[in-house]
Amino acid sequence: MGQGSGQGAGRVLGVNLRARRDEQGISLSELARRSGIAKGTLSQLESGAGNPTIETVFSLSNALGVPVSSLLNEPAASDLVHVRSADVDVLTGDAVDLRMLRRLEHPGALMEVYDQQIRAGAVQRSAGHPGTEHHVVLAGRLRIGAHGQQFELGAGDYLAFRAHGAHEYEALDGLVRSVLLLEYPPDVQPVALDGLHLD
Repeated sequence: MGQGSGQGAGRVLGVNLRARRDEQGISLSELARRSGIAKGTLSQLESGAGNPTIETVFSLSNALGVPVSSLLNEPAASDLVHVRSADVDVLTGDAVDLRMLRRLEHPGALMEVYDQQIRAGAVQRSAGHPGTEHHVVLAGRLRIGAHGQQFELGAGDYLAFRAHGAHEYEALDGLVRSVLLLEYPPDVQPVALDGLHLD
C-alpha cells in the first residue's frame, strides 16, 4: 500500500497476512483464536476479498506481533520512494481519514507516517494504544484531548503524546489537514486505532 504498485489495500493485506502467518507457522484456526476474528473472515482476507476495518487490521497485527505497516505496506523496491496520495487507500473513521505514506524502521524505533484529515462535525475517539503520536497541523484548527487535557492546534503547531490512554480529535472550523507520525518503541506492539475502516 502506498509504494506505487497500484495493488489495493485488501490484496496487499491478504499477501502480507499469509506471509506473516506462514513465517510464524500458525494455522488460520490459531490466528482466529488469537485475534478474535472468525476463521472464515480470515480466509476471505487472505484471498484479498472483503473490506477490512482498521480495527481488524490492528487486531491481526497484535495477534501476529507485527506492526500494522507490516500488513498494509508493500516493500519499497529501491532506496528512492515516491508516494502519490491518490495511489494510497484511505483508512476512514467517524471523523478521520488516514493515508499511510511510509513505514520507517530505525534502530530502537519503528515509525509510520500518515497523511491525516479530520472532518468537522464529528469526534474521533481512541481507547488508547502503545507508542507515541506526533501531530503537525498543516491547515485548519484541531482540538486534541489527551492525558486529561485539551489542546487546540493551528497551522504549523505540533503536539506529541504517549497514546496509551483514551484520546480524541475534533476539527474546530472545517477540515483539518495534518501529518501524523506514530512512533513505536521496539518492545511495544501497536493496537487498534478505534473506529477506522478501509474505503
